Amino acid sequence: MSQPSLTFRLGDRLVGRLGYGAMQLAGPGVFGPPADEAKALQVLRDVIAAGVNHIDTSDFYGPHVTNKLIKQALHPYPDDLCIVTKVGARRDDKANWLPAFSAEELTRAVEDNLRNLGLEAMEVVNLRSMFGVHGPEEGPLEAPLEALIKLKERGLIRHIGLSNVTAKQVADAQKMTPIVCVQNLYNVANRHDDALIDSLNAQGIAFVPFFPLGGFTPLQSGELNEVAQALGATPMQVALAWLLQRSPNILLIPGTSSPQHLQENLASAKLTLSQDALAKLDAIGHA
Repeated sequence: MSQPSLTFRLGDRLVGRLGYGAMQLAGPGVFGPPADEAKALQVLRDVIAAGVNHIDTSDFYGPHVTNKLIKQALHPYPDDLCIVTKVGARRDDKANWLPAFSAEELTRAVEDNLRNLGLEAMEVVNLRSMFGVHGPEEGPLEAPLEALIKLKERGLIRHIGLSNVTAKQVADAQKMTPIVCVQNLYNVANRHDDALIDSLNAQGIAFVPFFPLGGFTPLQSGELNEVAQALGATPMQVALAWLLQRSPNILLIPGTSSPQHLQENLASAKLTLSQDALAKLDAIGHA
């Protein structure tokens, strides 16, 4: 099997399908500063040096921590760098994740992202549904989406995406404004969005899986280990390679605060999984 195409359109940008997620640059629980700021800044510089041009972040990581690190490490930004953020949540002083769906909260969140990143406009802003925590639940998104549309009309946002949403919420949102990406929980073991991914691909819309490696509970599977051993790769590299071959509209944003782990993640783009390996891995999600 040939290697998949390694670029896909995200809004107005053609980005590499293997991007970088900045969440892990913040402290434990995605709260507070990193234990090693110099290391965090080095990882970001290594990301750009490796040719990555898609970084996913949010000002509620920290809060305000990851965006300030990105600005410190990379500003002024390369012309081809696409920085994507998300809004719809906030953190309290005990590190809880709380909904922030009012027009005032969403406006302040976008303005905070712009200020802390040193940008005049965000390329893509994802509206993060808080009806479910790590899985979508039905609920109305029209009011917060309308607030983002107004910010788009002001020129503060170029494109709108959705995060942690159902297929119905995507369809409802598309009646109001173009949606350029959907960011949901998805990996080789969590396959609930198979139909949604295929539908989005048919429309030329990116799907960005969060927790592509399992998140706070890393993926564990005998099949994953078996395929990895045969390829001389790590199980996590195989999990990323599977996502790249799953559908051409999947954009990956694995996160890490380790320069070595970053290089391992990027190397997954060089793996090609055979039909036999794909069949073994597909069985994980349908077990």
